[in-house]
Amino acid sequence: MNVVEASGLGKRYGRTWALRECTLEIPAGRVAALVGPNGAGKTTLLNLAVGLTAPSAGAVTVLGGRRAGSRAALDGIAFVAQDTPLYKTLSVADMIYVTRSLNRRFDQPYARARLDELGIPPRRKAGKLSGGQQAQLALTLALARRPRLLVLDEPVAALDPVARHDFMATVLAAAADDGVSVLLSSHVLTELERVAGYLVLLSRGQVRLAGEVSDLLAAHGRASLEELALHYLRETAPEVTR
Repeated sequence: MNVVEASGLGKRYGRTWALRECTLEIPAGRVAALVGPNGAGKTTLLNLAVGLTAPSAGAVTVLGGRRAGSRAALDGIAFVAQDTPLYKTLSVADMIYVTRSLNRRFDQPYARARLDELGIPPRRKAGKLSGGQQAQLALTLALARRPRLLVLDEPVAALDPVARHDFMATVLAAAADDGVSVLLSSHVLTELERVAGYLVLLSRGQVRLAGEVSDLLAAHGRASLEELALHYLRETAPEVTR
């Protein structure tokens, strides 16, 4: 089963194509990295996959053929956007209550136990938490929905190294222990080296490379994901970070 499948997918804003001629298949059971520089089309592709925007061309389905944005699709997907959106004036406990009320499936005992383990006070307002704690709260609320596919848009871009490590450890545990498929975007390649088993490389709105990381590395004679990505992007994406 493919958790994301696109055929000729494109999105245009005015005269500008943010994504075009995107055809790919991302298999289930993977931690898939969506890699590319700023403006490559990563967020556009994720927004199309979770149904936040409609395509200008082509089609995209999720979770084995469900139309992106349909009720059947949304029940199986949890999405954490780049700015880890939270109601800053609500307490952690209130965020749990709101999320539980807005979703048909929500594992409240899991959410409370995980936040207790992280030492995040339930009465603390979300806006008063550290950046790492806010990211963990948003991730916990997403995982408590017990999704089949977890979509993360630049989840660690604003975090310090320790918070980045802790966040990605949680993502890996969800993939390993609960069988959650993960699709995460980033332009910080070093954060993906130890987690990604599948790679989709975007540049200037188009898919440049896609496949199992181990197969791609072997086929292109590269020792690391970072080297592979930089090899393809150095000319078109000088802003890719190491």
